[in-house]
Formats: sequence, C-alpha cells, structure tokens
Amino acid sequence: MNLSINGHHVEVTPALREYVLNKLDRVLRHFDQVIDVGITLSVEKLRQKAEINLHLRGKDIHVESVDADMYAAIDSLIDKLDRQVIKHKTRLQSHHNDIKYQQPEA
Repeated sequence: MNLSINGHHVEVTPALREYVLNKLDRVLRHFDQVIDVGITLSVEKLRQKAEINLHLRGKDIHVESVDADMYAAIDSLIDKLDRQVIKHKTRLQSHHNDIKYQQPEA
C-alpha cells in the first residue's frame, strides 16, 4: 500500500502524521485490499480541511471533512471513510450470494 500525506498551507508534523496513521488503521482492519492512499490536509482561514482518496481494486473512494480543529476534521474524515469502506465491502460480498437465485436443473 502506498501512502502519501500532504499539507496545503499547513506543515504535516510527525505528531499529526502519527495521528492520521493510527486512525487509518481502523479502516484497514475492515478492508485490507487497499492499493493507494492519498491524504491532503489544508487550512483556509478558519477552516481546517482533511481529504482522502482511497484507491481500491475496481473503486476509488473520495471523502472530505471540514472543521474548526484539524484533529476533529481527521476524526470526522475517518468515520465517513469507515462507513464508505464497509458499504463497499458488503456490496462485494453480496454479489457472491447471487448463485442461489439461478434456475435449478430439470
């Protein structure tokens, strides 16, 4: 898995990087087929914005979150991403159960 954390008008400190990695572990526990992750942290006046692009096999997931505090924006971002990944995972699993709806042999 390739991981890149970029800052736009904000310095990505080691503490901020470690916080993002710890939170991202929760998502990777649910779904381990992640190819590439791109995280952008930015500051615009009083808005702290966190964005993530998660590249999976056959699907790209983009989530963004805005808050007054960067850590709160990251928490919100990870919560949204976790819901999206679980939704994608259940869609993948539900396609494998379509076999029972085929016509029985005569």
